[in-house]
Amino acid sequence: MDINHIHLPASAIASLYASSLIDTGEITAKEIPVTEKAVVPEPAKQGAFRSLGDNAKNILVVVNTSEAVHLPDQDLQFLTNMLTACKLSLADVAIVNINQQPASYKELISTYKSKIALLFDIEPAGFGLPMSFPFYQIQPFANCSFLYTPSLHEIEKDKIEKSKLWVSLRRLFNI
Repeated sequence: MDINHIHLPASAIASLYASSLIDTGEITAKEIPVTEKAVVPEPAKQGAFRSLGDNAKNILVVVNTSEAVHLPDQDLQFLTNMLTACKLSLADVAIVNINQQPASYKELISTYKSKIALLFDIEPAGFGLPMSFPFYQIQPFANCSFLYTPSLHEIEKDKIEKSKLWVSLRRLFNI
């Protein structure tokens, strides 16, 4: 790989352009160089969760993977494409991996003030919800709409599962 053919993961690109695509030359005090962001873990606050995304639209994406802190690059790319199709971006959501930091729906919904929660490979009852519901059914509960699906990896490789997810997302986001 030479300097003209560098491939960056989607998470690195998202962190490069978190606030603007136009470089004004101004440096703010809270900016951290990308190399430090990729290496230095986020500081742990009392009761806080590590998440990816800015949660601008109060959409919680809950995943369960042991392969990465948030999501493996391939799953993140698929999720980013899915969000783009819904006219959303990583800035609109908060991605939390409960494999790395176990939590219940009550903790996460109250922390992120979520109106929508997408559960990828997380059974509703195992997440603390007092009910079970099938894949791709939008389930309102506690002022939040929950959507339970298989893992991103499973959906990505199955065309029928992708279409089922798309139908549910269109209903959920009124597309």
